[in-house]
Amino acid sequence: MADIAVQKKNEPETSTITRRPWDPFRSMRDLLRWDPFQEMAPLLATPGQTFAPAFDVKETKDSFVFKADVPGIKEQDLEVDVAGNRLTISGKREDEKEDKSETFYTYERSYGSFRRAFTLPAQADTAHVKAEIKNGELTVVVPKTAAAVAKRIPVASGDKPKA
Repeated sequence: MADIAVQKKNEPETSTITRRPWDPFRSMRDLLRWDPFQEMAPLLATPGQTFAPAFDVKETKDSFVFKADVPGIKEQDLEVDVAGNRLTISGKREDEKEDKSETFYTYERSYGSFRRAFTLPAQADTAHVKAEIKNGELTVVVPKTAAAVAKRIPVASGDKPKA
């Protein structure tokens, strides 16, 4: 198999290290994005669990919203479960059938199964959870209980007019 190398326009042919001036802001950005556990992830991965979609979790005024990019996953391959205060989202993305006559130059897409579990707060209404997949994006909405939704209370004056 031949190696395919990408060469950028202004990059020299040899692999020399070029030094750029030290920028403290760049250093802080790099430091804050560093994830020490990312280097250990291949060691901690369970067999068959190579695909791990990233999740966005946000709280709105009346619900908790979980979003994940799950391209290529069919609706029947996704599972959303709620047990007590645990929301578990699992699924799998099947590998394409490999044809022995095809030549692959790179194989970067990941396949396999995943499972993510989230602990829900006490004000989550687990009886009315809704999940939807649209254009490769999974959205799970967990509404808040009626008691947890904030409502405005009018303030009355304690001064009574004298008669």
